[in-house]
Amino acid sequence: MTALDPTASDPTASGPTAPGPASPGANTPGTATPGAVAEGSVAPSPAVPESGELAERLRTALQHLLPGLRGTRGEHGDLTPSRQAALGALDTHGPMRISALATRLGIALPTTSRMVDLLDAAGWIERTPDPEDRRASLIALTDPGRQLLHTVRHETAARLAARIETLSPEEQRALYTALPALESLADSTNPSRNPSTNPSPSS
Repeated sequence: MTALDPTASDPTASGPTAPGPASPGANTPGTATPGAVAEGSVAPSPAVPESGELAERLRTALQHLLPGLRGTRGEHGDLTPSRQAALGALDTHGPMRISALATRLGIALPTTSRMVDLLDAAGWIERTPDPEDRRASLIALTDPGRQLLHTVRHETAARLAARIETLSPEEQRALYTALPALESLADSTNPSRNPSTNPSPSS
């Protein structure tokens, strides 16, 4: 009797199965599904909208959004948006002369001077001698002024958060994605946030 070779294939085992016809709709090697993006390729980017269209839609959105973020008139005394902007500039950049504040806010010097008098009378800012020129004075936030500013900012953020929560998750993600562009736009258009256009505190 001849010994069986353990490495030999079993003569009773079935051989390789021949491939049958492909079923309709099945992908086969070398073919691409219509509409599919080939592996390694990049999907085309959407067309960039016209800047005029972007500007108009953004302006309209801000026009309707900003009034709802402000508190009730008289809620914090006589703190108007322009006066709040003045306190914000002093909080960000520190003590400065009235002329420097006027430049940062983009308003006339006489208007700024009158506003500073009102802020001083309310106890939200104080005047100190300018160490570089004793004949001039610097204006700076007081502790009550700084506390008021932070309170108003917190209230504004809370109002905005309440509105954001009404958006869908997709809209909230889209808004988050757009934040860097909005922040760059704010930096380029607001002199109080753009270092290249900021005057020195002693100007």
